[in-house]
Amino acid sequence: MNKITLTIDDQVVQVENGATVLEAARRAGIDIPTLCYHPDLSLAGSCRVCMVEDLETSRLLASCVTPAADGMRISTRSAAARRARKLNIELLLANHPNDCLGCDRSGSCELQRLAADLGVDRRSVDRFAGQKRKRPPVEQGFSLKRDPNKCILCGRCVRACGEIQGVMALDFAGRGFDAIVTTAFDLPYSEVNCAECGQCAAVCPVGAITEISEISRVWEALDDPDMFVVVQTAPSVQVSIGEEFGLEPGTVVTGKLIAALKRLGFDRVFSTEFSADLTIIEEGHEFISKITESKKLPHITSCCPGWVKYAECNYPDLLEHVSTAKSPQQMFSTIVKTFYAAKSGIDPEKIFTVSVMPCTAKKLEKARPEHRDSGFQDTDAVLTTRELARMIKEAGLDFINLEDGDYDQIMGETTGAAAIFGTTGGVTEAALRTVKEVLTGESLDRLNLGLVGIREAQVEIAGRVYNIAVASGLANAAKLLDDVREGKSKYDWIEIMACPHGCVGGGGQPFSRFSDAKDRRARGLTEIDQNRQIRKSHHNPDVISLYEEFLGEPLGEKSHELLHTSYQARNVR
Repeated sequence: MNKITLTIDDQVVQVENGATVLEAARRAGIDIPTLCYHPDLSLAGSCRVCMVEDLETSRLLASCVTPAADGMRISTRSAAARRARKLNIELLLANHPNDCLGCDRSGSCELQRLAADLGVDRRSVDRFAGQKRKRPPVEQGFSLKRDPNKCILCGRCVRACGEIQGVMALDFAGRGFDAIVTTAFDLPYSEVNCAECGQCAAVCPVGAITEISEISRVWEALDDPDMFVVVQTAPSVQVSIGEEFGLEPGTVVTGKLIAALKRLGFDRVFSTEFSADLTIIEEGHEFISKITESKKLPHITSCCPGWVKYAECNYPDLLEHVSTAKSPQQMFSTIVKTFYAAKSGIDPEKIFTVSVMPCTAKKLEKARPEHRDSGFQDTDAVLTTRELARMIKEAGLDFINLEDGDYDQIMGETTGAAAIFGTTGGVTEAALRTVKEVLTGESLDRLNLGLVGIREAQVEIAGRVYNIAVASGLANAAKLLDDVREGKSKYDWIEIMACPHGCVGGGGQPFSRFSDAKDRRARGLTEIDQNRQIRKSHHNPDVISLYEEFLGEPLGEKSHELLHTSYQARNVR
C-alpha cells in the first residue's frame, strides 16, 4: 500500500494512504481529544472536539474525518486548535445538566474528563447561559434507561445499533435545539425492536444511556435478616471487574471477586460456570437427539438473551431451530430455589437470587414471565459488572488487597469448558467437547473460534463432518440467519452472541481505556480453561451429583420442567 508523509507537531509521520489525521497523530503517540469518534464505528465528525490546525492554510480541521495528505503540516497544539476544542466543550456543557455527582457515569464520563483536561471551568460555560433541553428521562422497561438531557448528539449509539447490531432501534429525531436520539415513537426499549444488549450504553461517552440499576434492591435484600441472599457470578466478570480497580483487562481476579461478595454480606457465593456446565449437558444432548433422530438443523444456541429477543422480533419463523435450554443464569436460579433450597432446608420464598452479569439484557431475561419454574421468580435481581464495582466501592472494600476466597460448596465445582462460555466461540467448543466424547469417547481438538465477525469450522464426529458457524454482533448473525431462512445454510450448528466478542464485550462491562480490552478478557478466560483440572462439562462432579440426586437424566422429565423454556414471536415497532 502507498505511504504518505506528513508533519505533525514537528514530527515526521509516515502512514498508509487513506489514514486520517487523527490516526496519523495517534500512530506518532500524539493524543487528540475526541467524543463522537469511536474506533469500532464509522466516522461522523459531528462534535468537532478533535480540531487541529493546518499550518499551510491556517484552517481548522476535524482530524477524525480529514484524510492525511502527503506534505501536510499539522499542529495539534496551536492556540487556534486549543481554543476551538475548549469552545466546543463549553458549548456542549452549556446545554448539559450540572449534576455530575448524581450521574452514573461520574468518574468515567468522557465529557467530564475532557472538560478537566482542557481547563474548562464553570465561569467559561456560564457565558453561554440560556435555555437548556428539558425532557423527561425514559426509564420504562427492565434493562436500559435514556436521559435525553445528557445526550450530546455524538451519534455513537445510533451507529453502534445500526452498524454493529443491524437493529437500528435508535435514531435522531427533531431538528436544531429540539434534536434528540430516541426510539421509534419515543417508546421504551421493551416495546421496540431492541435486543437490550446495551451496546448503545457501552459506546455512549456520557450518561445519556445507562443500565437500570438494581443496586438498591440488592442492598435491601442484604440488609433484610429474613432473606437468604445467593449470588452467582458470570464467567467473564472474573476477568473484567478488576479494571474498575486499576488492573489490566484480562487479569483473573476470581478469588478477590468471591471475597468481595462475601464481605458485602451475601450468604452464598457461587459461579454461573456451574450452570454453564449444566447448560452444556442439556444443549449438547439436545443436539445429539437432533442428529441421531435426523431432526431439522441447524441447531442454534440460546444462552444469549439479547440474541433471543432479536430472534423473537426479527426471525420468529426460525425459533424452532433455537435450543430450548435456558441460559446458565436462569438454570442456576431455578436450581437454587428447588434443589439447593430442599437440600439446605431453606424456604425458597426466603431465598433472594442475584446474578452478576456482563450483560444488560440479562435484566430483561430474568423478568420474562416464563422464568418462574421454581414456583417463584427464579432470578430476583441482576447486577452488571459496573454495578457490582460500585457496590464494592460504596462498601469501602480494598479490592486489590483482599485475600482470595473460594466458592461455596454443593454447586461450587466448575470446569474449563464453562469458563470459555464468556467469549464468542466458547459455548460451541464447550458443547462439542461433550457431544463428541458422549458419542465416540474421543476428545475434541481445540477449535479457536474466538475473535469477532463470523467464524467457521468443521468438526468430525463419529464419521460425519459437521459444519459449524459462530457469530458475534447481531449484524453478523443476520447474515447467517438470512441463509437459514432461504434454505441456503450449510451449517449444522450456529452459535450467536449479541455482543461483539461475546460476553467479554457485554453492554454491562467496564468502560475501558484499552482498545484491545475485549481480546485481553478473552485471553484471560482461555487461561482459566487451560489451567483447570476438569475441562469438560460432563465431568463436573457436582453436576453429575445433581443429575443423580434430583434431575434424573439430560432431557428427562425433570430437566425439561426446570431447565428448558419456550419462545414467542414479538410484534414490536
